[in-house]
Amino acid sequence: MREFLFPIDRAEGGTLQAQIRAALERAVASGAFAPGDPAPSTRRLAEALGVSRNTVSLAFQSLVDQGVLEARERSGYFIARRGASSAAPVASNGPEIDWSGRLAGPSAAFESVPRPEGWRVAPFPFIYGQFDPELFPIAEWRDATRRAMGRRWLDEWTEDRYAEDDPMLIEEIRRRILPRRGVAAEPGEILVTLGAQNALFLTAALLLPPGSVAAMEEPGYPDARALFRARAARTILQPVDEDGMQVDGRLRGARLIYVTPSHQHPSLVSMSLERRRALLALAEEEDAVILEDDYEPEASAAGPQRPALRALDGRGRVLYAGSLSKSMMPGLRLGFLVGARPFIEEARALRRLMLRHPPGMNQRVAALFMAARHHDMLLGRMRRALAARRGAAVAALAVAAPGWRVSGAEGGGGLWVEGPEGLDSRRLAAAALARGVVIEPGDVFFGARSVPRRFFRMGFSVIPEERIGEGVARLVDAAQGLT
Repeated sequence: MREFLFPIDRAEGGTLQAQIRAALERAVASGAFAPGDPAPSTRRLAEALGVSRNTVSLAFQSLVDQGVLEARERSGYFIARRGASSAAPVASNGPEIDWSGRLAGPSAAFESVPRPEGWRVAPFPFIYGQFDPELFPIAEWRDATRRAMGRRWLDEWTEDRYAEDDPMLIEEIRRRILPRRGVAAEPGEILVTLGAQNALFLTAALLLPPGSVAAMEEPGYPDARALFRARAARTILQPVDEDGMQVDGRLRGARLIYVTPSHQHPSLVSMSLERRRALLALAEEEDAVILEDDYEPEASAAGPQRPALRALDGRGRVLYAGSLSKSMMPGLRLGFLVGARPFIEEARALRRLMLRHPPGMNQRVAALFMAARHHDMLLGRMRRALAARRGAAVAALAVAAPGWRVSGAEGGGGLWVEGPEGLDSRRLAAAALARGVVIEPGDVFFGARSVPRRFFRMGFSVIPEERIGEGVARLVDAAQGLT
């Protein structure tokens, strides 16, 4: 028996039977009731609506005659097999509200990175930043979950902390994650977020009042560009070269500068130390704040690593956003934001108004997983796997497509590929998909009016190393005849 409630209007034209019949027809037609589902109890529905049971029974019998319901002896009423198609069209109450002039942002209009449905079942998924179950220690995560649900930790995640985060997770972030990037922070300078995206939104909301100017890399992260364009009067799109985002006078006037220095999104080049120092100096001159998105430090190649911008900042101008989703699983939706205490206090207050805090259960499980050093083990496994896959992809492209330019070979979870002049990556993606190969067209990463079409991204977080060579060969075969 299904619960079912709807308003009836005794002053409305038409009988109560007709209103009950129309309401159930709407529910069946909309899919709220599936074929074979039990219909609401006539007795309980009559009590809830304040009408006689006979009124409800007559309405139901009419629906049986119509083919929407079927009556079963000693069992009651059920949705007929073809109930939805038998339901009569419901008359409209008039034109719906016009939303076109009421919504303040273009959030639904911007284009993100296109991915075909069912990409996971493709034999050659060159997709970036996804979860590889072959690398993840399922048993260890299950153990952390089991421990979190024990009596010892139950009170730590079942209570409403309002705006506070799990202190154990904060401690793990400041002792295990941040030192790897040269970043030191006190607990009051760290905020747990729902992924790095939440950190970007909080920062933009607090630092981009109407009329302000933001700056970011070109090409760059599409979601950040959409966010800045929705809030700022102007967004500076700053070119990127082999040393990262260029630092020059075009950045002047920006109130907030967004940058991905470790692995530039999407070209994956690392910003040189000279550029990092130049950017800090320019921010000081312009009284600007830098938002550093260090979204995949675990994908760094072996060898000397450049410190985070936050580690070089002595004036508190750099906000540091990190993600646990990339190094654990995207569905976990945990990240963090590090900054000066006054900013973090305001970000915490704003986050409370939005969602109070990220789920306490997720925070405690992640903390226990990290405290047991399972996260460290996972990072090592990921680095080795990504290095091997990166090497296989670079080698395969060098042989099959020697004229294509590749960046990201030094580190990162993918490659940024520049195809030959005249190549359209959207057409290439469609042709490659027909051969079982999934890539990410690169035009969406550009925000200028004139967008180059020959760039695309190849991720290798989920494709096995042994499939990469054949996948590249099929991709290059798909490109034949497209230029």
